[in-house]
Amino acid sequence: MRPPREEGLEAPQRQPLAWQMPEFYDQDALHSEMARVFDICASCRRCVNLCNAFPTLFDLIDASEAMDVDGVTTDDYEKVVDQCYLCDLCHVTKCPYVAPHSWAVDFPQLMLRAKAVHFKQHGASRRDKWLTATDEVGRLAGIPIIAQTINGITQTPSLRKQMEKHLGIAQEAWLPPFDDQTLRKRLKTRPLMGGDRIESTSRTHGKVAVFATCYGNQHEPRIVQDLVAILDHNHIPWTLTETERCCGMPKLELGDLQSVVEAKEFNIPILSRLVDEGWDLLAVVPSCVLLFKQQLPSMFPNDSAVAKVSQAFFDPFEYLSLRHREAKLKLDFTRALGKIVYHVSCHQRVQFNGVKARELLSLIPNTELEVVERCSGHNGTYAVKVENYSHAVKIAQPVVNVIKAAMPDHYGSDCPLAGHHLAGILDDSTVPRHPLTLLRMAYGIF
Repeated sequence: MRPPREEGLEAPQRQPLAWQMPEFYDQDALHSEMARVFDICASCRRCVNLCNAFPTLFDLIDASEAMDVDGVTTDDYEKVVDQCYLCDLCHVTKCPYVAPHSWAVDFPQLMLRAKAVHFKQHGASRRDKWLTATDEVGRLAGIPIIAQTINGITQTPSLRKQMEKHLGIAQEAWLPPFDDQTLRKRLKTRPLMGGDRIESTSRTHGKVAVFATCYGNQHEPRIVQDLVAILDHNHIPWTLTETERCCGMPKLELGDLQSVVEAKEFNIPILSRLVDEGWDLLAVVPSCVLLFKQQLPSMFPNDSAVAKVSQAFFDPFEYLSLRHREAKLKLDFTRALGKIVYHVSCHQRVQFNGVKARELLSLIPNTELEVVERCSGHNGTYAVKVENYSHAVKIAQPVVNVIKAAMPDHYGSDCPLAGHHLAGILDDSTVPRHPLTLLRMAYGIF
């Protein structure tokens, strides 16, 4: 028999989220589990530099009279929960006590449970409801003149001060502008390309349905246009999903699980039908891909449609890499890109795909990549909240330092929000470029 190990060496395993069980919302049971896990974390501290949740926890413990978890009040547990943005990196890359270890620590799922209990008991603030209501705000911004009005407000310093004072949105934080020419408007009359040249591989069907995401449709349609231009260039037929709602990740991070369920019930039937028709699924925002690939299967482990969609969903560079592996990707690059600092977003890292953007961008002649695998500090809505903004800047600083030292020709992240957050801290008038934009540039297909 193999001797027991103090720390687990096996690959992390995750149990389904038991959110439909009444015990899930039992506050005493929740606090008991938090005390157990916090005690384990306090004796390890390997995750201290990942985010601000762990320093917050360790400071509370160290400031207590007994310097252990027993000295921390359950009211203070919320301070730790508020600092967790569910990136999953502690579970995947740092914690030695995750299942199959007998201690079975799952810090992100525990924080999600605490957020869900809090939301069920107290709801959410007006600000947090607004920040996560991407569909509702997007529909409002779709009304002529409204988008320009909202953009004008969010880009006016004096009004941003008022937003900070009355709404709690940090005046320094970057807010994505609304584009009155949404992706769906831009692509409304665009025909599919290469529909008679479907070439499958061992892992891909060779035709792609793009889940535009609320961000890609309303805020940066250019990135999705970059993706479809790359698909066109490689003769990969594509289409947009006929309609969609926000994937639900912002509501998940709020602990509003019922809204996640409602988004799932809207999106999954549409995506499931596309999979049945032989389409592979892509989205340009890593958080949305993660939601469909991992979070929904964790919440609905017995839902066959969710499992089907999960299996068919790909990160864009994962998909292109799979095509390249079987000689189905063009390498006719016409433009060198020089030096690139490429930030790998946390929600991309925990998909276990490897750094596929690095693999493909490295194929471009006379192009040098410096890869940064650290948190950008943006993390959904975390960085735009006034109480978190200084922490978000501190977390991002190592990434910013790499960019400053490298003096690259380009920098950017899989996560568009992370890229803009880094640019805001740099504050040097440079503009981040999404890796898909860089790949399109290298192809010279503008």
